[in-house]
Amino acid sequence: MQRKAYVPGVAVLLAAVLAACTGSSDDASPDDPRPGEATTSATVAQPGRYDTLPEPCGSVGQDTLDTLLPGIGQLPGAAQREQAYEGDATQTYDTDRKAGCRWKVESADATHYLFVDFERIGSYQNAVSDDSKAQDVYGGKVEAADLPEPTPTVPAGDDDGADEETDEPAGTGTTGDGTEEASANPSASASGSTSPSSGSSNTSNAASSSGSSGSSGTAGSATPSASGTPASLQPRTLDGLGDEAFLDDALGTSGQRTVTVVFRTSNVIVTVEYEEQPATTTAVPDSEELQDRARNLAERLAAAFDD
Repeated sequence: MQRKAYVPGVAVLLAAVLAACTGSSDDASPDDPRPGEATTSATVAQPGRYDTLPEPCGSVGQDTLDTLLPGIGQLPGAAQREQAYEGDATQTYDTDRKAGCRWKVESADATHYLFVDFERIGSYQNAVSDDSKAQDVYGGKVEAADLPEPTPTVPAGDDDGADEETDEPAGTGTTGDGTEEASANPSASASGSTSPSSGSSNTSNAASSSGSSGSSGTAGSATPSASGTPASLQPRTLDGLGDEAFLDDALGTSGQRTVTVVFRTSNVIVTVEYEEQPATTTAVPDSEELQDRARNLAERLAAAFDD
């Protein structure tokens, strides 16, 4: 019987296949996961500080409500007063994600409204922390508020009344014969010039003096804005309240004033909305008073989160 001829090419091919299989096994990295092992190595962002929310209707004490809602203690009937103090919880499907409460009290002088809202922010992305997501949500609220640009201020003591070029007191000069003459600056003239710049300066000084009692203002911050409202009472960002905060103040066409304070603490955003609607159209709610009340409540809520 004739033997089959040996084919060298087949042997070479088999040897190459075996070498490839052996090489793929030898070249495998020791770090490669074994079958069934997890392959995800990305760092998971830290969760927020809070995983629940307080009950909003019970977060405002009776003494605070007495201040914010004048007339609540004089409501007729114990049942009506009790209901007014309890407030009305807003509808929500998850009280650990969002919860709020509203109060309303009418008095002879005005009707007052109070709204407190808690919102816990959660990130559903492993690479984004709850705090980072909350910062983005808070930033959207700041943008929507459209806060005015801060009013430039002059630190106390910078203006000493001396002329920078001659080191002489502003408002006086010297003629060729040695006698003094009035400065060309009408606002500094001792003669009380009636030029527009002098009148505007006097008006600004009067407005500044009248608004210097703002509770949150700093040195020089009572300078009035173009609207005539002192800078210390303008809508603005706030320091020392939560991680970041801002205040908005709006006077409506019906004479109602609404002050809103929003602050973020870790992954929770808190909103305090306080409104006064006068009983008469000629009355204008006091901005400073409403801002102080709203800020005081916001500070108490922030302190409760820190406990």
